[in-house]
Amino acid sequence: MDSVLLDAGVVNRCRRRVHLEHDPAMRDAPRAAPDPTGQQRKADATAHRRAVADRVARLVGPDWMEVPAGADLRGSDREQATLALLTAGARFIWAAQLPRDPLGGRRGSIDLLVKSDKGYVPVLVVRHKVTDPGQGARTSPLGEPMPGGSRVDPLRKIRPQPRDQMRLAHAWRMLQAAGYAATGRAVGGVIGLDADVVAWHDLEAPTWPGGRTALSEYDHRFSDRLAVAAAAANGGQPLARPSRILECRSCPWWPICETVLLEKRDVSLVARGEDAVTLRAAGVQTVDELAQVPAGTDLQLVGLPSDDAIALAKAWLRDLTMVRRVSEVSVPRADVEVDVDMESFGDAGAYMWGVMLSGVDVGERQGYRAFVTWEPLPTKDEARSFAEFWEWLTSVRLRARARGLTFRAYCYNELAENRWLLASARRFKGRPGIPTERQVQDFIDSDAWFDLFRSVQEQFLCAQGKGLKIIAPAAGFSWRDPEASGENSMRWYRDAVGMDGGEPQPDQRTRLIEYNEDDVRATMTLRQWMSSPEVKKIPYVGDL
Repeated sequence: MDSVLLDAGVVNRCRRRVHLEHDPAMRDAPRAAPDPTGQQRKADATAHRRAVADRVARLVGPDWMEVPAGADLRGSDREQATLALLTAGARFIWAAQLPRDPLGGRRGSIDLLVKSDKGYVPVLVVRHKVTDPGQGARTSPLGEPMPGGSRVDPLRKIRPQPRDQMRLAHAWRMLQAAGYAATGRAVGGVIGLDADVVAWHDLEAPTWPGGRTALSEYDHRFSDRLAVAAAAANGGQPLARPSRILECRSCPWWPICETVLLEKRDVSLVARGEDAVTLRAAGVQTVDELAQVPAGTDLQLVGLPSDDAIALAKAWLRDLTMVRRVSEVSVPRADVEVDVDMESFGDAGAYMWGVMLSGVDVGERQGYRAFVTWEPLPTKDEARSFAEFWEWLTSVRLRARARGLTFRAYCYNELAENRWLLASARRFKGRPGIPTERQVQDFIDSDAWFDLFRSVQEQFLCAQGKGLKIIAPAAGFSWRDPEASGENSMRWYRDAVGMDGGEPQPDQRTRLIEYNEDDVRATMTLRQWMSSPEVKKIPYVGDL
Protein backbone atom coordinates (compact mmCIF):
# COMPACT_ATOMS: atom_id res chain seq x y z
CA MET A 1 0.00 0.00 0.00
CA ASP A 2 1.49 3.32 -1.11
CA SER A 3 1.86 6.01 1.55
CA VAL A 4 0.31 9.42 0.98
CA LEU A 5 1.65 12.80 2.11
CA LEU A 6 -0.76 15.73 2.13
CA ASP A 7 -0.21 19.46 2.48
CA ALA A 8 -2.27 21.89 4.57
CA GLY A 9 -4.57 22.82 1.68
CA VAL A 10 -6.44 19.52 1.70
CA VAL A 11 -8.45 20.39 4.81
CA ASN A 12 -10.03 23.31 2.94
CA ARG A 13 -10.73 21.36 -0.27
CA CYS A 14 -13.77 19.26 -1.05
CA ARG A 15 -13.34 15.52 -0.55
CA ARG A 16 -13.94 14.74 -4.23
CA ARG A 17 -11.13 17.05 -5.31
CA VAL A 18 -8.78 15.29 -2.87
CA HIS A 19 -9.78 11.97 -4.43
CA LEU A 20 -9.17 13.18 -7.99
CA GLU A 21 -5.81 14.68 -7.08
CA HIS A 22 -4.59 11.29 -5.82
CA ASP A 23 -6.24 8.92 -8.27
CA PRO A 24 -3.51 7.64 -10.65
CA ALA A 25 -6.13 7.15 -13.37
CA MET A 26 -6.79 10.92 -13.37
CA ARG A 27 -3.19 11.98 -13.77
CA ASP A 28 -3.58 13.01 -17.42
CA ALA A 29 -7.26 13.97 -17.31
CA PRO A 30 -8.15 17.36 -18.87
CA ARG A 31 -8.81 20.16 -16.41
CA ALA A 32 -10.20 23.66 -16.51
CA ALA A 33 -7.85 26.45 -17.56
CA PRO A 34 -6.29 28.38 -14.66
CA ASP A 35 -8.48 31.16 -13.33
CA PRO A 36 -6.77 34.50 -14.20
CA THR A 37 -8.13 36.09 -11.03
CA GLY A 38 -6.80 33.26 -8.90
CA GLN A 39 -3.43 33.46 -10.60
CA GLN A 40 -3.33 37.18 -9.96
CA ARG A 41 -4.19 36.71 -6.31
CA LYS A 42 -1.36 34.22 -5.98
CA ALA A 43 1.10 36.62 -7.61
CA ASP A 44 -0.03 39.47 -5.38
CA ALA A 45 0.22 37.25 -2.30
CA THR A 46 3.77 36.25 -3.24
CA ALA A 47 4.78 39.89 -3.63
CA HIS A 48 3.14 40.73 -0.31
CA ARG A 49 4.99 37.94 1.51
CA ARG A 50 8.29 39.12 0.07
CA ALA A 51 7.64 42.71 1.15
CA VAL A 52 6.73 41.58 4.69
CA ALA A 53 9.78 39.32 4.88
CA ASP A 54 12.08 42.20 3.93
CA ARG A 55 10.48 44.46 6.52
CA VAL A 56 10.67 41.95 9.38
CA ALA A 57 14.24 41.02 8.41
CA ARG A 58 15.31 44.65 8.78
CA LEU A 59 13.62 44.85 12.18
CA VAL A 60 15.08 41.67 13.71
CA GLY A 61 18.56 42.02 12.18
CA PRO A 62 21.17 39.25 11.88
CA ASP A 63 18.94 36.61 13.55
CA TRP A 64 16.94 36.40 10.31
CA MET A 65 17.63 33.28 8.23
CA GLU A 66 16.09 32.26 4.92
CA VAL A 67 15.72 28.84 3.34
CA PRO A 68 16.79 29.14 -0.32
CA ALA A 69 13.92 29.00 -2.80
CA GLY A 70 13.81 28.58 -6.55
CA ALA A 71 12.56 26.39 -9.35
CA ASP A 72 15.87 24.55 -9.51
CA LEU A 73 15.75 23.52 -5.83
CA ARG A 74 14.15 20.23 -4.88
CA GLY A 75 11.77 20.05 -1.96
CA SER A 76 14.06 17.58 -0.22
CA ASP A 77 16.97 20.05 -0.46
CA ARG A 78 14.87 22.81 1.08
CA GLU A 79 13.72 20.40 3.76
CA GLN A 80 17.32 19.56 4.68
CA ALA A 81 18.21 23.26 4.79
CA THR A 82 15.28 23.91 7.13
CA LEU A 83 16.23 21.00 9.36
CA ALA A 84 19.80 22.30 9.61
CA LEU A 85 18.52 25.70 10.77
CA LEU A 86 16.15 24.08 13.27
CA THR A 87 18.98 21.96 14.65
CA ALA A 88 21.19 25.03 14.93
CA GLY A 89 18.47 26.87 16.88
CA ALA A 90 18.01 29.77 14.43
CA ARG A 91 15.64 32.37 15.90
CA PHE A 92 13.79 33.26 12.70
CA ILE A 93 13.51 30.90 9.73
CA TRP A 94 11.81 32.27 6.62
CA ALA A 95 10.29 30.04 3.88
CA ALA A 96 10.67 26.89 5.95
CA GLN A 97 10.09 23.53 4.27
CA LEU A 98 9.06 21.45 7.26
CA PRO A 99 10.45 17.92 7.77
CA ARG A 100 7.91 15.56 6.27
CA ASP A 101 5.85 13.40 8.60
CA PRO A 102 5.36 9.97 6.96
CA LEU A 103 3.57 8.50 9.97
CA GLY A 104 1.07 11.34 10.08
CA GLY A 105 0.84 11.62 6.29
CA ARG A 106 1.90 15.25 6.25
CA ARG A 107 4.15 17.49 4.18
CA GLY A 108 4.21 21.25 3.87
CA SER A 109 5.84 24.59 4.39
CA ILE A 110 5.26 27.69 6.48
CA ASP A 111 6.21 31.31 5.88
CA LEU A 112 8.05 31.84 9.15
CA LEU A 113 9.22 29.81 12.11
CA VAL A 114 9.93 31.74 15.30
CA LYS A 115 11.93 30.28 18.18
CA SER A 116 10.59 31.09 21.62
CA ASP A 117 12.09 29.95 24.89
CA LYS A 118 9.84 26.87 24.66
CA GLY A 119 10.47 25.87 21.05
CA TYR A 120 9.25 26.87 17.59
CA VAL A 121 5.90 28.39 16.62
CA PRO A 122 4.54 28.94 13.08
CA VAL A 123 3.67 32.32 11.55
CA LEU A 124 1.69 32.88 8.34
CA VAL A 125 1.86 35.92 6.07
CA VAL A 126 -1.42 36.47 4.20
CA ARG A 127 -2.89 39.12 1.93
CA HIS A 128 -6.18 39.67 3.72
CA LYS A 129 -7.26 41.35 6.92
CA VAL A 130 -6.68 39.34 10.09
CA THR A 131 -8.13 41.78 12.64
CA ASP A 132 -11.07 44.17 12.87
CA PRO A 133 -11.56 47.32 14.94
CA GLY A 134 -12.36 46.33 18.50
CA GLN A 135 -10.41 44.86 21.36
CA GLY A 136 -9.21 41.58 22.78
CA ALA A 137 -6.87 40.26 20.09
CA ARG A 138 -3.40 39.25 21.18
CA THR A 139 -0.87 41.01 18.97
CA SER A 140 2.84 41.70 18.97
CA PRO A 141 4.95 44.21 16.99
CA LEU A 142 6.57 43.08 13.75
CA GLY A 143 9.96 43.61 15.37
CA GLU A 144 9.03 41.10 18.07
CA PRO A 145 7.09 38.42 16.13
CA MET A 146 6.73 35.91 18.95
CA PRO A 147 3.94 35.00 21.37
CA GLY A 148 6.03 36.05 24.37
CA GLY A 149 5.97 39.63 23.10
CA SER A 150 2.20 39.72 22.61
CA ARG A 151 -0.33 41.74 24.56
CA VAL A 152 -4.08 42.19 24.62
CA ASP A 153 -4.70 44.78 21.93
CA PRO A 154 -7.13 47.57 22.95
CA LEU A 155 -7.79 48.51 19.29
CA ARG A 156 -8.19 45.15 17.54
CA LYS A 157 -10.22 41.99 17.71
CA ILE A 158 -9.41 38.81 15.82
CA ARG A 159 -11.16 38.44 12.47
CA PRO A 160 -12.07 34.74 12.18
CA GLN A 161 -10.17 33.19 9.27
CA PRO A 162 -10.68 29.40 9.41
CA ARG A 163 -8.24 28.74 6.54
CA ASP A 164 -5.45 30.48 8.40
CA GLN A 165 -6.08 28.49 11.54
CA MET A 166 -6.12 25.22 9.60
CA ARG A 167 -2.76 26.03 8.00
CA LEU A 168 -1.28 26.93 11.38
CA ALA A 169 -2.62 23.70 12.89
CA HIS A 170 -1.02 21.69 10.06
CA ALA A 171 2.35 23.35 10.66
CA TRP A 172 2.02 22.78 14.41
CA ARG A 173 1.39 19.06 13.97
CA MET A 174 4.42 18.83 11.68
CA LEU A 175 6.61 20.65 14.20
CA GLN A 176 5.40 18.25 16.87
CA ALA A 177 6.22 15.23 14.72
CA ALA A 178 9.72 16.59 14.10
CA GLY A 179 10.23 17.33 17.80
CA TYR A 180 10.59 21.11 17.44
CA ALA A 181 7.18 22.45 18.50
CA ALA A 182 7.08 24.76 21.48
CA THR A 183 5.89 23.12 24.68
CA GLY A 184 2.59 24.18 26.19
CA ARG A 185 -0.49 25.33 24.30
CA ALA A 186 -0.49 25.26 20.52
CA VAL A 187 -0.32 28.81 19.12
CA GLY A 188 0.36 30.38 15.74
CA GLY A 189 0.69 33.89 14.39
CA VAL A 190 -0.61 35.66 11.28
CA ILE A 191 0.65 38.83 9.62
CA GLY A 192 -2.13 40.23 7.46
CA LEU A 193 -2.73 42.73 4.69
CA ASP A 194 -1.94 45.76 6.85
CA ALA A 195 1.31 44.11 7.95
CA ASP A 196 1.58 46.21 11.11
CA VAL A 197 1.33 43.52 13.83
CA VAL A 198 1.36 39.76 14.33
CA ALA A 199 -2.07 38.48 15.42
CA TRP A 200 -1.85 35.35 17.57
CA HIS A 201 -4.29 32.43 17.55
CA ASP A 202 -4.70 30.01 20.43
CA LEU A 203 -5.25 26.81 18.48
CA GLU A 204 -6.53 25.00 21.58
CA ALA A 205 -9.18 27.56 22.54
CA PRO A 206 -12.82 26.39 22.08
CA THR A 207 -13.64 29.07 19.49
CA TRP A 208 -15.23 26.82 16.87
CA PRO A 209 -18.90 25.71 16.74
CA GLY A 210 -19.80 23.14 19.33
CA GLY A 211 -16.88 24.12 21.54
CA ARG A 212 -14.34 22.60 19.16
CA THR A 213 -10.82 23.96 18.89
CA ALA A 214 -8.93 24.79 15.70
CA LEU A 215 -6.61 21.87 16.43
CA SER A 216 -9.40 19.35 16.94
CA GLU A 217 -11.22 20.59 13.85
CA TYR A 218 -8.02 20.24 11.84
CA ASP A 219 -7.38 16.71 13.16
CA HIS A 220 -10.89 15.63 12.19
CA ARG A 221 -10.69 17.11 8.69
CA PHE A 222 -7.16 15.92 8.00
CA SER A 223 -7.80 12.30 9.03
CA ASP A 224 -10.83 12.27 6.75
CA ARG A 225 -8.94 13.70 3.75
CA LEU A 226 -6.06 11.32 4.38
CA ALA A 227 -8.43 8.37 4.19
CA VAL A 228 -9.94 9.72 0.95
CA ALA A 229 -6.51 10.26 -0.63
CA ALA A 230 -5.18 6.86 0.48
CA ALA A 231 -8.20 5.05 -0.97
CA ALA A 232 -7.75 6.88 -4.28
CA ALA A 233 -4.01 6.30 -4.46
CA ASN A 234 -4.33 2.58 -3.78
CA GLY A 235 -7.29 1.80 -6.00
CA GLY A 236 -9.75 1.38 -3.18
CA GLN A 237 -13.45 2.17 -3.18
CA PRO A 238 -13.88 5.97 -3.67
CA LEU A 239 -14.84 7.65 -0.41
CA ALA A 240 -16.10 10.84 -2.08
CA ARG A 241 -18.69 11.37 -4.82
CA PRO A 242 -19.12 14.43 -7.06
CA SER A 243 -21.51 17.07 -5.73
CA ARG A 244 -21.75 20.71 -6.73
CA ILE A 245 -20.64 23.26 -4.12
CA LEU A 246 -19.69 26.93 -4.27
CA GLU A 247 -16.00 26.20 -4.86
CA CYS A 248 -16.76 24.19 -8.02
CA ARG A 249 -16.75 27.32 -10.17
CA SER A 250 -13.02 27.85 -9.56
CA CYS A 251 -11.92 24.20 -9.33
CA PRO A 252 -9.71 22.78 -12.09
CA TRP A 253 -11.54 19.45 -11.79
CA TRP A 254 -15.00 20.91 -12.39
CA PRO A 255 -15.25 19.78 -16.06
CA ILE A 256 -14.84 16.18 -14.91
CA CYS A 257 -17.30 16.46 -12.04
CA GLU A 258 -19.80 18.38 -14.16
CA THR A 259 -19.83 15.64 -16.78
CA VAL A 260 -20.61 13.01 -14.14
CA LEU A 261 -23.29 15.16 -12.51
CA LEU A 262 -24.99 15.89 -15.84
CA GLU A 263 -25.01 12.21 -16.76
CA LYS A 264 -26.65 11.37 -13.45
CA ARG A 265 -28.84 14.52 -13.55
CA ASP A 266 -27.67 14.93 -9.97
CA VAL A 267 -29.79 17.00 -7.63
CA SER A 268 -26.81 19.20 -6.67
CA LEU A 269 -27.05 20.81 -10.12
CA VAL A 270 -30.02 22.68 -8.65
CA ALA A 271 -29.55 22.53 -4.87
CA ARG A 272 -25.86 22.55 -4.03
CA GLY A 273 -23.85 22.03 -0.88
CA GLU A 274 -25.59 20.86 2.30
CA ASP A 275 -29.01 21.10 0.64
CA ALA A 276 -27.96 18.38 -1.83
CA VAL A 277 -26.87 16.19 1.10
CA THR A 278 -30.24 16.76 2.79
CA LEU A 279 -32.17 15.90 -0.37
CA ARG A 280 -30.20 12.71 -0.99
CA ALA A 281 -30.82 11.63 2.60
CA ALA A 282 -34.55 12.12 1.91
CA GLY A 283 -34.31 9.93 -1.18
CA VAL A 284 -34.22 12.72 -3.77
CA GLN A 285 -31.20 11.88 -5.92
CA THR A 286 -31.89 13.62 -9.25
CA VAL A 287 -33.24 16.89 -10.59
CA ASP A 288 -36.11 14.89 -12.12
CA GLU A 289 -37.08 13.52 -8.69
CA LEU A 290 -36.91 16.98 -7.14
CA ALA A 291 -39.19 18.36 -9.85
CA GLN A 292 -41.80 15.75 -8.93
CA VAL A 293 -41.97 16.76 -5.27
CA PRO A 294 -45.34 18.44 -4.58
CA ALA A 295 -45.23 22.19 -3.96
CA GLY A 296 -45.60 23.03 -0.29
CA THR A 297 -43.44 20.11 0.85
CA ASP A 298 -40.95 21.13 3.56
CA LEU A 299 -37.63 19.67 2.47
CA GLN A 300 -35.71 21.13 5.43
CA LEU A 301 -33.32 23.06 3.18
CA VAL A 302 -31.12 25.91 4.38
CA GLY A 303 -29.83 27.42 1.13
CA LEU A 304 -33.19 28.24 -0.46
CA PRO A 305 -36.90 27.74 0.21
CA SER A 306 -38.22 24.29 -0.64
CA ASP A 307 -40.71 25.56 -3.23
CA ASP A 308 -37.93 27.52 -4.93
CA ALA A 309 -35.82 24.38 -5.17
CA ILE A 310 -38.72 22.46 -6.71
CA ALA A 311 -39.40 25.26 -9.21
CA LEU A 312 -35.70 25.53 -10.12
CA ALA A 313 -35.67 21.80 -10.86
CA LYS A 314 -38.62 22.26 -13.23
CA ALA A 315 -36.89 25.22 -14.88
CA TRP A 316 -33.64 23.25 -15.24
CA LEU A 317 -35.47 20.40 -16.97
CA ARG A 318 -36.87 22.91 -19.49
CA ASP A 319 -33.46 24.54 -19.96
CA LEU A 320 -34.80 27.90 -18.76
CA THR A 321 -32.29 30.51 -17.58
CA MET A 322 -34.94 32.17 -15.43
CA VAL A 323 -38.60 32.04 -14.45
CA ARG A 324 -40.76 34.71 -12.87
CA ARG A 325 -41.54 34.35 -9.18
CA VAL A 326 -44.19 37.08 -9.45
CA SER A 327 -46.96 37.61 -11.95
CA GLU A 328 -46.05 41.28 -12.41
CA VAL A 329 -42.38 42.31 -12.52
CA SER A 330 -41.56 45.89 -11.54
CA VAL A 331 -38.52 48.13 -11.15
CA PRO A 332 -38.66 51.60 -9.56
CA ARG A 333 -38.06 54.20 -12.27
CA ALA A 334 -37.32 57.93 -12.22
CA ASP A 335 -37.33 60.97 -14.51
CA VAL A 336 -33.54 61.11 -14.47
CA GLU A 337 -31.67 57.79 -14.38
CA VAL A 338 -28.01 56.87 -14.06
CA ASP A 339 -26.56 53.37 -14.41
CA VAL A 340 -23.26 52.82 -12.59
CA ASP A 341 -20.54 50.18 -12.80
CA MET A 342 -17.15 50.23 -11.05
CA GLU A 343 -13.92 48.47 -12.00
CA SER A 344 -11.41 47.57 -9.29
CA PHE A 345 -8.12 45.73 -9.21
CA GLY A 346 -8.18 43.29 -6.32
CA ASP A 347 -7.77 45.10 -3.03
CA ALA A 348 -5.58 47.82 -4.56
CA GLY A 349 -8.39 50.22 -5.41
CA ALA A 350 -11.12 51.24 -7.87
CA TYR A 351 -9.64 52.67 -11.05
CA MET A 352 -12.83 53.33 -13.04
CA TRP A 353 -16.37 54.52 -12.40
CA GLY A 354 -18.54 54.20 -15.49
CA VAL A 355 -21.94 55.92 -15.76
CA MET A 356 -24.80 56.10 -18.26
CA LEU A 357 -27.14 59.10 -18.00
CA SER A 358 -30.62 58.78 -19.49
CA GLY A 359 -34.12 60.19 -19.05
CA VAL A 360 -35.16 63.84 -18.91
CA ASP A 361 -32.48 66.32 -20.01
CA VAL A 362 -30.98 68.21 -17.05
CA GLY A 363 -28.20 69.99 -18.92
CA GLU A 364 -25.61 67.21 -18.66
CA ARG A 365 -24.48 65.23 -21.69
CA GLN A 366 -26.48 62.03 -21.86
CA GLY A 367 -24.95 58.66 -22.61
CA TYR A 368 -21.87 56.93 -21.27
CA ARG A 369 -18.77 58.39 -19.68
CA ALA A 370 -15.96 57.00 -17.54
CA PHE A 371 -14.05 58.54 -14.66
CA VAL A 372 -10.74 56.70 -14.68
CA THR A 373 -7.11 56.77 -13.61
CA TRP A 374 -4.47 54.91 -15.60
CA GLU A 375 -1.76 55.33 -13.00
CA PRO A 376 -1.05 51.85 -11.59
CA LEU A 377 -2.93 51.19 -8.36
CA PRO A 378 -2.49 52.06 -5.60
CA THR A 379 -2.15 55.72 -6.58
CA LYS A 380 -3.19 59.12 -5.23
CA ASP A 381 -4.70 59.81 -8.65
CA GLU A 382 -7.50 57.41 -7.70
CA ALA A 383 -8.74 60.17 -5.38
CA ARG A 384 -8.98 62.54 -8.35
CA SER A 385 -11.03 60.15 -10.52
CA PHE A 386 -13.33 59.21 -7.63
CA ALA A 387 -13.88 62.87 -6.72
CA GLU A 388 -14.78 63.68 -10.33
CA PHE A 389 -17.27 60.81 -10.38
CA TRP A 390 -18.87 61.85 -7.11
CA GLU A 391 -19.08 65.52 -8.12
CA TRP A 392 -20.70 64.58 -11.42
CA LEU A 393 -23.22 62.27 -9.74
CA THR A 394 -24.05 64.91 -7.13
CA SER A 395 -24.45 67.56 -9.83
CA VAL A 396 -26.95 65.43 -11.75
CA ARG A 397 -28.93 64.74 -8.57
CA LEU A 398 -29.05 68.44 -7.67
CA ARG A 399 -30.04 69.48 -11.19
CA ALA A 400 -32.88 66.97 -11.13
CA ARG A 401 -34.03 68.16 -7.73
CA ALA A 402 -33.89 71.82 -8.80
CA ARG A 403 -36.30 71.04 -11.66
CA GLY A 404 -38.65 68.99 -9.52
CA LEU A 405 -37.63 65.75 -11.22
CA THR A 406 -37.13 62.37 -9.60
CA PHE A 407 -33.67 60.78 -9.69
CA ARG A 408 -32.39 57.26 -9.30
CA ALA A 409 -29.00 55.56 -9.83
CA TYR A 410 -28.79 51.82 -10.55
CA CYS A 411 -26.09 49.18 -10.17
CA TYR A 412 -26.01 45.39 -10.34
CA ASN A 413 -25.03 43.86 -7.01
CA GLU A 414 -24.16 46.80 -4.83
CA LEU A 415 -21.67 44.99 -2.59
CA ALA A 416 -18.68 45.89 -4.76
CA GLU A 417 -19.81 49.45 -5.51
CA ASN A 418 -20.71 50.15 -1.87
CA ARG A 419 -17.39 48.78 -0.68
CA TRP A 420 -15.38 51.16 -2.86
CA LEU A 421 -17.72 54.12 -2.37
CA LEU A 422 -17.13 53.93 1.37
CA ALA A 423 -13.49 52.90 1.14
CA SER A 424 -12.70 55.77 -1.22
CA ALA A 425 -14.34 58.30 1.09
CA ARG A 426 -12.37 56.87 4.01
CA ARG A 427 -8.99 56.55 2.26
CA PHE A 428 -9.03 59.96 0.62
CA LYS A 429 -10.67 61.89 3.42
CA GLY A 430 -10.03 65.63 3.24
CA ARG A 431 -8.86 65.73 -0.37
CA PRO A 432 -10.56 68.00 -2.90
CA GLY A 433 -13.99 66.80 -3.95
CA ILE A 434 -14.02 63.74 -1.68
CA PRO A 435 -17.31 63.23 0.20
CA THR A 436 -17.47 62.23 3.83
CA GLU A 437 -18.31 58.66 4.77
CA ARG A 438 -21.60 59.97 6.17
CA GLN A 439 -22.51 61.54 2.85
CA VAL A 440 -21.73 58.32 1.02
CA GLN A 441 -23.66 56.19 3.53
CA ASP A 442 -26.66 58.52 3.28
CA PHE A 443 -26.64 58.06 -0.50
CA ILE A 444 -26.36 54.26 -0.20
CA ASP A 445 -29.26 54.20 2.27
CA SER A 446 -31.48 56.46 0.16
CA ASP A 447 -34.08 55.58 -2.46
CA ALA A 448 -31.79 57.23 -5.01
CA TRP A 449 -29.51 54.15 -5.04
CA PHE A 450 -31.07 50.94 -6.34
CA ASP A 451 -29.53 47.48 -6.54
CA LEU A 452 -30.98 45.72 -9.58
CA PHE A 453 -29.49 42.41 -8.43
CA ARG A 454 -31.82 42.37 -5.43
CA SER A 455 -34.76 43.06 -7.69
CA VAL A 456 -33.80 40.12 -9.90
CA GLN A 457 -33.32 37.94 -6.81
CA GLU A 458 -36.74 38.84 -5.45
CA GLN A 459 -38.69 38.51 -8.70
CA PHE A 460 -37.00 35.68 -10.58
CA LEU A 461 -35.69 32.19 -10.00
CA CYS A 462 -32.46 31.73 -11.93
CA ALA A 463 -31.56 28.15 -12.80
CA GLN A 464 -28.07 28.96 -14.08
CA GLY A 465 -27.01 31.73 -11.70
CA LYS A 466 -27.81 35.40 -11.17
CA GLY A 467 -24.67 37.02 -12.58
CA LEU A 468 -25.23 39.95 -14.94
CA LYS A 469 -23.58 38.10 -17.83
CA ILE A 470 -26.06 35.25 -17.37
CA ILE A 471 -29.20 37.35 -16.83
CA ALA A 472 -28.73 40.28 -19.25
CA PRO A 473 -28.80 38.05 -22.38
CA ALA A 474 -32.38 37.11 -21.42
CA ALA A 475 -33.15 40.79 -21.94
CA GLY A 476 -31.51 40.70 -25.35
CA PHE A 477 -28.14 42.21 -24.42
CA SER A 478 -24.76 40.89 -25.54
CA TRP A 479 -21.20 42.04 -24.83
CA ARG A 480 -19.03 43.20 -27.72
CA ASP A 481 -15.95 41.42 -26.38
CA PRO A 482 -16.29 37.62 -26.56
CA GLU A 483 -13.83 37.34 -23.62
CA ALA A 484 -15.67 39.80 -21.40
CA SER A 485 -15.43 38.76 -17.75
CA GLY A 486 -14.32 40.15 -14.43
CA GLU A 487 -11.49 37.63 -14.35
CA ASN A 488 -10.11 38.64 -17.75
CA SER A 489 -10.42 42.34 -16.92
CA MET A 490 -7.73 41.83 -14.27
CA ARG A 491 -5.29 40.70 -16.93
CA TRP A 492 -6.29 43.50 -19.27
CA TYR A 493 -5.70 46.02 -16.50
CA ARG A 494 -2.17 44.81 -15.86
CA ASP A 495 -1.38 45.31 -19.54
CA ALA A 496 -3.22 48.64 -19.68
CA VAL A 497 -1.01 50.21 -17.02
CA GLY A 498 2.20 48.30 -17.69
CA MET A 499 2.10 46.67 -14.27
CA ASP A 500 4.46 43.84 -15.18
CA GLY A 501 7.27 46.08 -16.36
CA GLY A 502 6.19 46.49 -19.97
CA GLU A 503 4.92 49.58 -21.73
CA PRO A 504 1.29 50.54 -21.01
CA GLN A 505 -0.98 49.26 -23.78
CA PRO A 506 -3.52 51.83 -25.02
CA ASP A 507 -5.58 49.16 -26.79
CA GLN A 508 -6.16 47.41 -23.47
CA ARG A 509 -7.32 50.69 -21.95
CA THR A 510 -9.84 51.01 -24.77
CA ARG A 511 -10.88 47.42 -24.20
CA LEU A 512 -11.51 48.06 -20.51
CA ILE A 513 -13.56 51.17 -21.18
CA GLU A 514 -15.69 49.32 -23.73
CA TYR A 515 -16.06 46.44 -21.27
CA ASN A 516 -17.21 48.81 -18.55
CA GLU A 517 -19.58 50.59 -20.94
CA ASP A 518 -21.14 47.25 -21.88
CA ASP A 519 -21.61 46.37 -18.20
CA VAL A 520 -23.37 49.70 -17.69
CA ARG A 521 -25.51 49.24 -20.81
CA ALA A 522 -26.37 45.72 -19.69
CA THR A 523 -27.71 47.07 -16.40
CA MET A 524 -29.76 49.71 -18.22
CA THR A 525 -31.08 47.19 -20.76
CA LEU A 526 -32.03 44.74 -18.01
CA ARG A 527 -34.04 47.21 -15.95
CA GLN A 528 -35.78 48.64 -19.03
CA TRP A 529 -36.69 45.11 -20.09
CA MET A 530 -38.01 44.34 -16.61
CA SER A 531 -40.25 47.41 -16.92
CA SER A 532 -41.60 46.38 -20.34
CA PRO A 533 -44.28 43.92 -21.52
CA GLU A 534 -41.46 41.78 -22.99
CA VAL A 535 -40.70 40.38 -19.53
CA LYS A 536 -44.00 38.48 -19.71
CA LYS A 537 -42.32 36.12 -22.18
CA ILE A 538 -40.43 34.66 -19.23
CA PRO A 539 -42.51 31.74 -17.88
CA TYR A 540 -44.26 32.25 -14.56
CA VAL A 541 -43.36 29.76 -11.85
CA GLY A 542 -47.01 28.97 -11.25
CA ASP A 543 -47.34 27.76 -14.82
CA LEU A 544 -44.45 25.29 -14.76
